[in-house]
Amino acid sequence: MLGLLFVNWNMNPEIFRIGGFAVRWYGVLFVSGFILGYWMFIKFCQKERVDTNMLDPLLFTLLIGTLVGSRLGHCIFYQPEYYFGSWKGFLEIFEIWKGGLASHGGAIMLVLCMIWFAHKYGPKYHIDFMWLVDHLAIAVAFAGAFIRLGNLCNSEIYGDVTSLPWGFIFERRGETEPKHPTQIYESLSYFILGLILVWIYVRRLNKTYRGTFIGIFFIVCFGMRFLIEFIKEPQVEFEEGMALDMGQWLSIPFVILGIIALIWAYKKKIPAAAIISDEKPKKQGPTHYAKSLQK
Repeated sequence: MLGLLFVNWNMNPEIFRIGGFAVRWYGVLFVSGFILGYWMFIKFCQKERVDTNMLDPLLFTLLIGTLVGSRLGHCIFYQPEYYFGSWKGFLEIFEIWKGGLASHGGAIMLVLCMIWFAHKYGPKYHIDFMWLVDHLAIAVAFAGAFIRLGNLCNSEIYGDVTSLPWGFIFERRGETEPKHPTQIYESLSYFILGLILVWIYVRRLNKTYRGTFIGIFFIVCFGMRFLIEFIKEPQVEFEEGMALDMGQWLSIPFVILGIIALIWAYKKKIPAAAIISDEKPKKQGPTHYAKSLQK
């Protein structure tokens, strides 16, 4: 009887195709995450009176950083021998549409991009690196939920065999047994994390220290990723038989960074909101030389 409750999953990952060009659900969900994040940053800036002119270069930086970091992360962490072992593999690094993105690589690149962005634009807009990553954490939680739904649409990155009634039989991958829909597990965990961060931002922003949001994000996001990996199928051959897979090893440093961020936040006690002075620059009076000319 329980077998009747299993989900036979055979979703077409393409929304439509015209010749050699196809629009895929994964791409739409990926872009939707950026659109939602952009809208959230508009609200953040309006609430904290930060100049919204910074959002266009910020969006461009985040988009490039996410794509480059996620792709390189997959190529370096999971299949370096293939992508760097021949010219054919190396050229496929640039074929992002074929799939193969790693969230850990994206996270590393985003941190590096935010360091650069804070150095270049921070003084002009009265923000710093921790302000950026704090607010970015809230938006990325929802974007991560969208991306994992994209993985579900692609019938990829799923779990081991399960007898639970919500198991998915990924027919497009040739599976005949129900597997854990780990894409849904991760998507739900990221969505709930995003809601918690939004609640803290809306209700307790004035009582929250800078570094708190990114600290909570790293601990919960990569902590959940670490746990869910136990029921995932190995993504590459070398992970078979390992006590911890590559995703888990890469998650541990981020959890540690999250703990360090929270300790830093409560030691420094810098307000999480942007600090924009209400004082207008005083109008300068005429110089002594100008006064002498008026006589």
